[in-house]
Amino acid sequence: MSVHEQFAEDLPLYALGTLSEDERFALERHLETCPSCRRELEVMRGDLAVVALSTTGPKPPARSRERLLAAIAEQPRLAAPLAVPTSANALRRASSGWAVLRWAAAAGLILIVTGLIRQNSSLERDLASLKTRFGGQESKLQQANDIVAALVDPESQKVELVAAGNKPQPRGKAIYQRRNRSLIFFASNLPPLPREKIYELWLFPSSGGAPIAAGLFKPDGNGSATVVNPPLPEGVAARNFAVTLEPESGSHESPRGTPVIMGIGE
Repeated sequence: MSVHEQFAEDLPLYALGTLSEDERFALERHLETCPSCRRELEVMRGDLAVVALSTTGPKPPARSRERLLAAIAEQPRLAAPLAVPTSANALRRASSGWAVLRWAAAAGLILIVTGLIRQNSSLERDLASLKTRFGGQESKLQQANDIVAALVDPESQKVELVAAGNKPQPRGKAIYQRRNRSLIFFASNLPPLPREKIYELWLFPSSGGAPIAAGLFKPDGNGSATVVNPPLPEGVAARNFAVTLEPESGSHESPRGTPVIMGIGE
């Protein structure tokens, strides 16, 4: 083997910084007079930089990776791993060769782990998005189930509300469950609200106590409205219900506005 070939074979180890001080000095003296080895060294350094960057960035070009692995594979010290080194220099070279393989394996492992971490982070974001989306749907489904349960419960108190006087066009229906304080109220054909006014639903206890505010609401363009599960006191038996026209902030303590529809329990 020529001196030039020996130096050329040491280029990958030099690029990785695994040569001894004497060999590094000798190779650097050779590089001063050998343009071919200098070019090959720059190519190897570029390949090493691309592979190193690939642990946190895009995948390196296949051609660069192949050139680096080919240069490592050409080392005669790795051709027969079972051969017993006959000198301290040979032992050091064999150790350097195995260090190169360990470095390449570690770089590959880092690439795999980085990819798995990124994939896991993406899956966690998708899962959080799905939980948020379906959490809202679950709440709506539970509300729908509560409405159906109240409608079919034979213990629910059902109250029809009609307009006072000779023209009972506006109508309402309250479905009230005393044991769990559940109230569902439907209204139809309500007149449009005047400015700064709002409709308020009231529960009149059968005990004769003060009326209880059961919710503020505004009808849609067809005069329809729905009130579901307003906060009500526990254990109150309802005698009837009423809807009044109140100031926009509501009356809350007792009706002050004009009665619109009144109810009588079935």
